[in-house]
Amino acid sequence: MRQTRDSIADIWGERTPYIDNWSVRVDERTLEEPDSWIQSACVLCSNGCGMDIGVKDGRIVGVRGRAVDAVNQGRLGPKGLHGWEANNSPDRLTEPLIRRSGKLEPASWDEAMGLIVGRSKEIIDQHTSLGIGFYTTGQLFIEEYYTLGVIGKAGLGTPHMDGNTRLCTATAGAALKESFGSDGQVGGYHDIDTTEAILHIGHNIASQQTVMWMRILDRRRGPNPPKLVVIDPRRTFTASEADVHLAPQVGTNVPVMNGLLNLIIEAGQINREFIDKHTIGFEKLKQTVSCWTPERVEQVAKVPAQELRKAAEILGTAKTLVSTVLQGVYQSMQATAAAVQVNNLHIIRGLIGQDGCGILQMNGQPTAQNTRECGADGDLPGFRNWANPDHIAELARLWNVDVDVIPHWSPPTHAMQIFRYCETGSIKLLWIQATNPAVSMPDLSRIRSILGKDDLFVIVQDAFLTETTEYADVVLPAAIWGEKTGCYTNAGRTVHISHKAVEPPGEARSDFDIFLDYARRMDFRDKDGAPLIKWSDPEGAFEAWKKCTRDRPCDYTGLSYAKLTGGSGIQWPCNEKFPDGVNNLYTDNIFATAADYCETYGQDFDTGAGVSEQEYRANDPKGRALIKPADYLPPHEQPDDEYPFWLTTGRLVYHFHTRTKTGRSKNLYNAAPDAFVQISQEDADKYGIADGDFVAVESRRGKVIEPAKVGDIKQGTLFIPFHYGYWDDPGRSRAANELTITEWDPVSKQPHFKYAAVRIRKVEG
Repeated sequence: MRQTRDSIADIWGERTPYIDNWSVRVDERTLEEPDSWIQSACVLCSNGCGMDIGVKDGRIVGVRGRAVDAVNQGRLGPKGLHGWEANNSPDRLTEPLIRRSGKLEPASWDEAMGLIVGRSKEIIDQHTSLGIGFYTTGQLFIEEYYTLGVIGKAGLGTPHMDGNTRLCTATAGAALKESFGSDGQVGGYHDIDTTEAILHIGHNIASQQTVMWMRILDRRRGPNPPKLVVIDPRRTFTASEADVHLAPQVGTNVPVMNGLLNLIIEAGQINREFIDKHTIGFEKLKQTVSCWTPERVEQVAKVPAQELRKAAEILGTAKTLVSTVLQGVYQSMQATAAAVQVNNLHIIRGLIGQDGCGILQMNGQPTAQNTRECGADGDLPGFRNWANPDHIAELARLWNVDVDVIPHWSPPTHAMQIFRYCETGSIKLLWIQATNPAVSMPDLSRIRSILGKDDLFVIVQDAFLTETTEYADVVLPAAIWGEKTGCYTNAGRTVHISHKAVEPPGEARSDFDIFLDYARRMDFRDKDGAPLIKWSDPEGAFEAWKKCTRDRPCDYTGLSYAKLTGGSGIQWPCNEKFPDGVNNLYTDNIFATAADYCETYGQDFDTGAGVSEQEYRANDPKGRALIKPADYLPPHEQPDDEYPFWLTTGRLVYHFHTRTKTGRSKNLYNAAPDAFVQISQEDADKYGIADGDFVAVESRRGKVIEPAKVGDIKQGTLFIPFHYGYWDDPGRSRAANELTITEWDPVSKQPHFKYAAVRIRKVEG
């Protein structure tokens, strides 16, 4: 065994202070000496670190970071160094399963796919394609997402396609569209290397993007360290490093951001020339935030006025600024509204489109960016506007189908509505890929009830049996990372290729091959009678995807398998004009807001009501950034006498999602084997609770029992990690989403996991 460091005990490794550049450090962990190394990238967070897969005798035996990759320069976090062990887990699914007489039993691929296709055709005949829905993931490859998107939108013509990216990253895309006219991160990770200040809001980056945190720590330990402001109700690893830590009340991100914007505007720390030339909406923002004095913010958000002023001084005087946003914003009240205020901070200061000034509306999953780009969720491929007839016509020409085949009469159906349609019976077939909604969705008792309906045909495509496969009529064994070839894009727009290193176990197939088989059996055709899906291998799918992106913001036309092989990942847009990719978007201060080009016409933050095409064109921004203010709306469920605590949920450094992979790595499992409830020392004393005591936590929807972890959280607030379900421990109720609410942001439609009213009691015995 070779291990360059114990990443379980030493999560971020030794510091290499940044001086002239970020130095190379190759992290490696292998159980045996590999016969060969195969190029890939990590898929256990959205950072997308370049890595090589070590192979011996046809098995994965380890990984190492790729020194040449600009994203990580050889570094890997604990999930990257250990998570690959799931590939070799003895409980991998190796053959299709069909439910017979209430029990899942082995079947052939022909039986399983024949049943799926037969049921699909039956539903289409009786209910049209509106009876079919897809719930996918943030972990597939570009080639798979695009194939799925074409099947759904041009083959079946169903609007009911979304992913679990709706739970983690929908607000990232929505916020970028609302401010800049299109999805796509404004900057990149390289901005950390030169920036004077960093803002993390709702983003415990030390745990969630460990390698990016290494980069920040190395800057902070070198000369000219950037100032750090962290906004988070918990004292996390990230918050402990901050120069200023603001710990707001749950659900008050908008008041905090409005207070910061107000102080910066009052101090004259804005770029008036930039605002006048390149933006719309500043005066309305100024008016909206003017009443949010530090004292009012303290009253509403419980952030001391003095600390708010300290944060505003850093954010208002820095000549460059990097801001990152994640689930503490995206999964809370006024998600899109709050995320947009971070954009507004950069816009009014003119800190955009230049080195050191990145806005990273982060993703929660490794390939969530591709879900949005490829149309495998509630978006159209290539960041096209579903309300723009010309954009629909472009897709119709590209796919050679009639315009009316492509659903565009209303916005595509978001995940929460898909499950509602399953609940009401209008969706008859739900195909779930590489995700586990029976643990990850809110209000789990409701989700279990929906998945268990007799009139819902459930297909689950996964590598393991999960809490969700318990409700499946058909289970398809899927190949995973390392067992197939494809490309994917991280949260900083960097595209990597992952070459197939080993064969999948047994009869497991790649998601790509499963989709191709479905399309062939369904006999999807274009309007000339030729097969709709015109590619037969991943590289062919990538070339087709490139054509779909031409002249769109996410232009891939300059990329190829050959170009992505051997070196670093490359940021899009990559085309004839930018053959080596682009570090920062909008360097010319022309944004993607023109009416003919934009991805959306915008929505009202409070109601979600869409701006019409006519209204948008009447006030065409013509390339100017949109400054959109928001005033405070309190969470709809709040603590009261019966349920006196706030509950918030989140992630741990050692696990990914519902631990389908990380829970099968012995070291990651042992590092965090169980859920817990984090409680303040004051609240623990009041209830007579000590570390390790079991605590019953109950909401209006359910109850869990968790061991207590005391300290580092605001009084009156509790935290439970959401990773833990029942596949490895069915003995007690412990899934955090037994407690969470069925509610979502009006714009992004992202569910609210970050607040619920709960009560507690110590469990004796």
